Amino acid sequence: MLLNGKRALILGVVNERSIAYGIARQFRDHGARLGFTYAADPIKKRLEPICAELGGELLAPCNVTADEEIATLVETVEKRWGGVDVLVHSIAYANREDLKGRFIDTSRDGFALALDVSAFSLVALCKAFEPLLAPDASVMTLSYYGAGKVVANYNAMGVAKAALECCVRYLAVDLGARGVRINAISAGPVKTMAATAIGGFKTILSRIEEHAPLRRNITIEDVGKAALYLASDLSHGTTGECLFVDSGYNIMGV
Repeated sequence: MLLNGKRALILGVVNERSIAYGIARQFRDHGARLGFTYAADPIKKRLEPICAELGGELLAPCNVTADEEIATLVETVEKRWGGVDVLVHSIAYANREDLKGRFIDTSRDGFALALDVSAFSLVALCKAFEPLLAPDASVMTLSYYGAGKVVANYNAMGVAKAALECCVRYLAVDLGARGVRINAISAGPVKTMAATAIGGFKTILSRIEEHAPLRRNITIEDVGKAALYLASDLSHGTTGECLFVDSGYNIMGV
């Protein structure tokens, strides 16, 4: 049991196909105590049976664009657990119109929204939860290949993920003074609800199967196992990193 008794708060589970669900399941199997959040009531309805299935100990609302909701979440977690050992940030959003066509046509408001939800929310959560993070706590977030390379139709989200990865490095310095680790997982494409908003997604999946060293697409279980490593003491000396879980696709050239 790599996480026996560890308190893990997971933000971003939407349904059983979510990457965050794969992470939560691995954590559960290794003895972690789980807590979940939802941004709106429709998601809460989908999350309630998942929370019950995985033995979740708390299910709380949190719109990460609202500081007051983050503060309320901190109060809820503190009352229930007293602290947090693992914090998982699996949240991203961009307007659908900003995920097609030319990046140059991204609106100012759309750009700001993508950066706020997908990148700054990690900073806001780390600041709010810092007093509750155990001395050897692990924080992690989810990124994608499009943060460093141009991916068709990823557009504003690619820029937001690049900012997210940079935030991880700066946060590693701030949190590291207390022994807290923070890392990103750059997951390969997975058939999630969020992925359906990206044009040409099936083409991306086919390209991974054809050109990645492992000749296959990843699963949420693959990402969950990588997250388990980052959450456990096995990664005690690792922080500020971006761990690729993409069948090796990121290493390939032309």
